[in-house]
Order: sequence, then structure tokens, then C-alpha cells
Amino acid sequence: MSTNPLLHIQNVGIRFGGLRAVANFTLKLNQGELIGLIGPNGAGKTTVFNLLTGVYAPTEGEIFFNGERINGLPPYKVTRKGISRTFQNIRLFNELSVLDNVKIAYHSLAKHSIFSSIFRFPKHFSGEKEMEEKSIEFLKIFHLDHVKEEKAKNLPYGQQRRLEIARALAAGPKLLLLDEPAAGMNPQETKELMELISFIRNEFNLTILLIEHDMKLVMGVCEKISVLDHGQLIAHGTPEEIRKHPKVIEAYLGEEVGEEHA
Repeated sequence: MSTNPLLHIQNVGIRFGGLRAVANFTLKLNQGELIGLIGPNGAGKTTVFNLLTGVYAPTEGEIFFNGERINGLPPYKVTRKGISRTFQNIRLFNELSVLDNVKIAYHSLAKHSIFSSIFRFPKHFSGEKEMEEKSIEFLKIFHLDHVKEEKAKNLPYGQQRRLEIARALAAGPKLLLLDEPAAGMNPQETKELMELISFIRNEFNLTILLIEHDMKLVMGVCEKISVLDHGQLIAHGTPEEIRKHPKVIEAYLGEEVGEEHA
């Protein structure tokens, strides 16, 4: 791993009116790490993701990605820098096909110009063919190639989750942010998701920051875990350290859950 962190969040905070949603949040992610971000509902976890992806601009602190300050960049520029995300509530283009949902991510990286598309130059067709081939390869990895012509809205819930992750990966990120990917999944789907997250981290040499309430998943795949409560970081450490941390047990896990995962 590089000695310089891929992502460095330094004393970041944001206020909405008189409410301080996140305060003095600091975190470093090195290339290839898989880190969990947990905490009670309303702790500020998704707000952190929104700060990292340009949905919100921090009112204090600095965010550095790949050595570059990204505070205040709009979301599309953050994506081009190499950060992709999924959402707590699945956001797909429901009326488009599974294949087109993935191709859309590739369009942000397209090599052919808008002029070649308008005038239908050969470069347009070669670019479109390349995007389709790459999109199908992604769908094969996620076992979705057999439903590539199906509308996204018609997929079962677990497949929609996988499609959203596939689309995020198609943008070619260095850092993948997963916001509660196991939400709404049954135990078998969650088990398959755990295996998928580990696979894509290794296969694509990704760094992953994961928000999740399913403690079995978090403890099973994450190397380190950060814990937020009321917008503040109360603990950071290995799963073993987090299980036993008094503040985490009090604020989030509870005695029974802490013992169950001990």
C-alpha cells in the first residue's frame, strides 16, 4: 500500500442552519482498504458520503483525494476524479434496460466527442460498440448478463442492488462508496453480497468505504471500522476492537450484540 492515503478527510464538518450534522470528522483510507462506517440512524453517515461526493460542501475541514483537494467540487467532477457511490435507496433508470443502465456510466468516460455522435462518424460507432462490450462484461461478473434486455424496474430487489454496484464500477472508480448495500436483503442475498464485495475489491484493486447496519456483514468483510454518533467519530479500529469498545456498545451495538459478535 502507498504511504500516502488515497482519501484523507481532515476535521470535516457541516452545519444546516443551527444544526451541526457532522463535526471534526477525520479518516484516512489507503489504497486497497475496505473500511466500514457504522452508527445509529441520524448519526451522519450518509451526510459524510454526500460531503465526499460533492452533494454538500463542508463548512469546515478539508477533503483530499489522491493528493488533490476536492472540497466544493460538483458531483460529476468528483466522479471523474475516481469516486463512485451507491445509495441507501436504490437509484436506477427504471425504464431503461439493465444494459443501458451500465452503459450510462461509461458515457461519462467516452472517448468519442459529441460531434462524432451527432454526425455519426466511425469513431462514434466504435466507441458505442466498445461501451456495450465492456458493459456486458460487467454484467457477466454480476451474473446479470442473462437479463441485460430486461427493464431495471422488473428485476428482483437483490439483482437491482447488484446492478447499481455494477453501474458504479463501470465509471472506473478508485474509491467505491456503498451506502447500506444489504438493506432489504434476505440472509442468503446478504451472504452473497459479502462475497461480492470482497471479490470486487480484489478484482478491481478498489478502495471501499461501506455504510451498513448489518453487523455480520460489516464484521465479516471490513478490515477497520469507524463509528459515528451524533455527527462525531467516537471510535476507529479493527472489528475486534469495535466489538468491545465501551462507547460503541453504549451508543450503538448494545451489550447483547457486542457479546454476540465477540
